[in-house]
Amino acid sequence: MSDTVAHTIVISNEKGGTGKSTIALHLAIKLMQEGYKIATIDLDGRQGTLSQYLANRAMFCLKNNIKLPTPQHFKFAPTDNYSHIAEHSACVEMQINSLLPLYDAVIIDTSGHKNYLFELAHKSADTLITPITDSLIDLNLISEIDFNSGKAGKPGVYANYVWDVKKYLASQGKSYLNWIVVGNKIGSTKSRNKNIVFEYLEKLSKLYGYRLCDGLKDRVIYKELFLEGLTVLDLQHEQLKRRMTLSHIAAKQEIKQLAEFIWPE
Repeated sequence: MSDTVAHTIVISNEKGGTGKSTIALHLAIKLMQEGYKIATIDLDGRQGTLSQYLANRAMFCLKNNIKLPTPQHFKFAPTDNYSHIAEHSACVEMQINSLLPLYDAVIIDTSGHKNYLFELAHKSADTLITPITDSLIDLNLISEIDFNSGKAGKPGVYANYVWDVKKYLASQGKSYLNWIVVGNKIGSTKSRNKNIVFEYLEKLSKLYGYRLCDGLKDRVIYKELFLEGLTVLDLQHEQLKRRMTLSHIAAKQEIKQLAEFIWPE
């Protein structure tokens, strides 16, 4: 991380339901536990899952008279007035830029569809984390695949968009975007479908310039903790002291590995 401005981590995919908000909060808490000053930004004005997650966390802390590490949070919703899009985009960009000298990292959660705030987030990114499930539908966002020949076809809509973002960043003097594709909501059992998806993701990583991280399994614990605004990293807090199952321990290790994957030695 820079000593002068925050490292901007954008968590995005051009598809909903891939677990972006779960990753965003877990990563924020992990970095805070490591001593970093973190801000989170929710650009998903319609669903606002990350904002709801943090609201649940605030309510839990209030009800239980407990203090848990919580990032400074900001939310921006897109305007419905199409004539004001350029003005609103510039305003949000200015507000995001004003945060960069104040934090070690800013984590931005985007919507599952492209709009001008989605585009603004990508153009602000130092690291882009793209959660992807073990689904051929998700794989198609990266590349079309000819399964008869085993060869990649045209880039998928999202990979094509990230390529445009990389070209834009290069034109602004930023020569490298740390793009990480991370498995999320991955089934714990072996399946032919899962093997196919990750075999192709590994092959495509060299073609499209991303690094592939194993990521997070599909664990019930992630869904349950949302209601309380908790993460698996909170469970051993001295005022909680909840029993850690093997699933909890494995989930905690997954978050640790993802955080370390962002900044390889």
